[in-house]
Amino acid sequence: MKPKKAPKSYTQNFTPSDSAGFSIQMNPIGIVHSPFKERFAAPRQADLNSPQKGRIELYAGFNFEQALSDLNSFSHIWVLYWMHLNQGWNPTVMPPRGSDVRRGLFSTRAPHRPNSIGLSAVKLIEIKKRSLYIEGLDMLDGTPVLDIKPYLPYADSVATASHGWLDPNTPFAFSPQELESANVD
Repeated sequence: MKPKKAPKSYTQNFTPSDSAGFSIQMNPIGIVHSPFKERFAAPRQADLNSPQKGRIELYAGFNFEQALSDLNSFSHIWVLYWMHLNQGWNPTVMPPRGSDVRRGLFSTRAPHRPNSIGLSAVKLIEIKKRSLYIEGLDMLDGTPVLDIKPYLPYADSVATASHGWLDPNTPFAFSPQELESANVD
């Protein structure tokens, strides 16, 4: 019988102060093809009542076809992406809905953030080779995709979560201008 190895502590040589100057490099795995061509045309959140369709095209040469195996068994996916047109950020923002006062950035879903990472849950319609056909997107055409993960209802939905400063009784609807600008092609 082999002797048991001592447990490893991978974090013991990394202190919180080390992460302050830490640099992270990411490479996109694909690109979004969307009807939204400009920032003001894209919904602030995906509209589940009249969802827009789009496509994620994964780049060739990385064996992503194999990485997509079994993903088609899920109805929804998380898409992590880089909000490539955003520049700069503020610690407080004026949300487009639900508030008439400035709010702390981290208590909102404002797109201008210290790191321009976006996260959207979308419906997965079908997968063809390296293309994922999706519905309910709020991403701009040409958005770089960083990662894709399955949406898991048991892990990704918290029934007891609070609405924070948002009024849960306020009905959500896109303005006619937002709907009109989204109906391209």
